[in-house]
Amino acid sequence: METALPSDAAPDCAPADPSTLRRAIAASALGNATEWFDYGIYAYGVTYISAALFPGDTDEAVLFALATFAISFLVRPLGGLFWGPLGDRIGRKSVLALTILLMAGATFGVGLIPSYDHIGFWAPTLLILLRMVQGFSTGGEYGGAATFMAEYAPDDRRGFFGSFLEFGTLAGFSLGAALMLLFSLTLGDAAMHDWGWRIPFLIAAPMGLIGTYLRSRMEDTPIFLEECVVAEARRSPRIGTLVRDHWRPLLVVGGLVVALNVVNYTLLSYMPTYLQRRIGLSPDQALIVPIVGMLFMMLFLPFAGALSDRVGRRPMWRVSLIGLLVGVVPLYMLMGTGLAGATVAFVLLGLLYVPQLATISATFPALFPTPVRFAGFAIAYNVSTSIFGGTAPAIGSALIGWTGDQLMPAYYMIFACLIGLAALRFMPETAGRSLRGDPFVPPASPIRRAAG
Repeated sequence: METALPSDAAPDCAPADPSTLRRAIAASALGNATEWFDYGIYAYGVTYISAALFPGDTDEAVLFALATFAISFLVRPLGGLFWGPLGDRIGRKSVLALTILLMAGATFGVGLIPSYDHIGFWAPTLLILLRMVQGFSTGGEYGGAATFMAEYAPDDRRGFFGSFLEFGTLAGFSLGAALMLLFSLTLGDAAMHDWGWRIPFLIAAPMGLIGTYLRSRMEDTPIFLEECVVAEARRSPRIGTLVRDHWRPLLVVGGLVVALNVVNYTLLSYMPTYLQRRIGLSPDQALIVPIVGMLFMMLFLPFAGALSDRVGRRPMWRVSLIGLLVGVVPLYMLMGTGLAGATVAFVLLGLLYVPQLATISATFPALFPTPVRFAGFAIAYNVSTSIFGGTAPAIGSALIGWTGDQLMPAYYMIFACLIGLAALRFMPETAGRSLRGDPFVPPASPIRRAAG
């Protein structure tokens, strides 16, 4: 009797040696840190940016700046549509080298924009254009970095190694917040409004060059190179074919990303503005709170990633989503009591979010087969993020303005977590499973012995 091997049981090629694996992790994480460093300095410097580059009173300028933050996310699906299929055709490494250069160059350019007082409406116009370049590059950066990391990591430790990509995310956010706080304390409010806010944006250029150097020295992932041998004439997967054949993982990833990124951008990007304008903390206090919270989150990320290798991705997501559903409103109420309450509440919210954050690059790439992995992940992730994630700060601020209820961001997070729980019901468990194959296709059954 012959037995048909399931597609995901195909013999693995030799795993990457420890040195190569470490360099792959560093190259992925540093590029991701550069990307989120930009989002961090924008989010934590929004009051300075709005005053320098936008007209109107303070409230109106801040709302414009938050809307500009959201604009970059509206371009991300176009980036996913462009970079994703390209990464599946020419390789992950080549695309990642280009996206980090675009991201760092655009961030550097933001620091050079003359103020509104000097060039009028050209100031916000240039900012919007550069944010669109950033969004376009990010459409390929994150999906590519997560795919690159997942395809290099061994199957039984993908959660642990993948968590370091998110370590880079928080490192970039933290560095952005820390620099804004450092320059604010050193230079003073007047100098920060005048020119000091630009310095963190200019630092993005050397970060991008270092990341490009590291990525250019890496070989492409073993799984991608293995697939190239199987399919010598590689063509970009057509979007219609991708949607027709892989609509299940597209919907599952899209639903999970609603929860993931509404929490992410409400907690990490909007929080300094919320604490300062809605809770009444000083600008420096509003920066200290997320810095402390993110440091705690970074400590627990590798442990959560390693735990997901043992218990699975689904239980980690379930605990996180239910924990946030139950805890977000009382923790937001605690946040309104002052600096100490805001710090404790942020830390607890961050720790509830960690099981999702730690397992992104282990969970999402594994839901797509290798020929469409980059494209499927990039498109599903960026479409959902552009609609729900990047708009979360502006929506949270607008809802508070319309209702006067300071808990509206918490209610929006609850709505997002309910969507995430609905999507989680249809997600197959991929912990410890090879990336060779399609987790939504049942393994082939053994060929039965012919009767008689």
